[in-house]
Amino acid sequence: MTEDSLRDRIATVARSLYDRGLTHGSTGNISARLPDGRWLVTPTGSSFGSLDPVRISLLDEAGTLLAGDRPSKETFLHRAMYRERPRAGAVVHLHSTHSVAVSVLADVDPADVLPPLTAYYVMRIGTLPLVPYHPPGDPALADAVAAFATRHHAVLLANHGPVVAGSSLEAATDAVEELEATARLFLTLNGRACRCLGCDEVETLRSRFPVDC
Repeated sequence: MTEDSLRDRIATVARSLYDRGLTHGSTGNISARLPDGRWLVTPTGSSFGSLDPVRISLLDEAGTLLAGDRPSKETFLHRAMYRERPRAGAVVHLHSTHSVAVSVLADVDPADVLPPLTAYYVMRIGTLPLVPYHPPGDPALADAVAAFATRHHAVLLANHGPVVAGSSLEAATDAVEELEATARLFLTLNGRACRCLGCDEVETLRSRFPVDC
């Protein structure tokens, strides 16, 4: 994919997420890697609803700005994911309502926040660790995310939102949408007894459908 086409694709995906209420205002950020190692990331203060593809930030492998507007102040989250997951082609970070709601609950398992409610959640997310709270923009958050990223392509930032990597922009977007849908389902169940997938069922899914990252 060329740089121009990837810029257009990021803007299209961002607008779709915005129009469907998966992000709001100027929250969230998206990045995607080019074949030569450079990568694109949405600019700081930008809205997913009105991204100008030309103004999307272009960075080198070290994160130095090469073109476009100043990158998101949360660019370090993306760098941490790329550094620990060499196969990742894109990263999506949202402040989506239901995922954030789950991230503030006091009684979730920090090692695996959401139960295996559906096969598609297991296939696209697997296990979801909770990253301890850090203020937005805190560089220490990069190290906290990196500590999980070697084993997990998706993490949930406490009191903040999800960060999800994928082999492509489409894979990362599909995964973060599945996470949000599962968070909504989890909250809708409101603690009622339910039949989650069993260990054998989960392992069968993981062996047949490895995570796309």
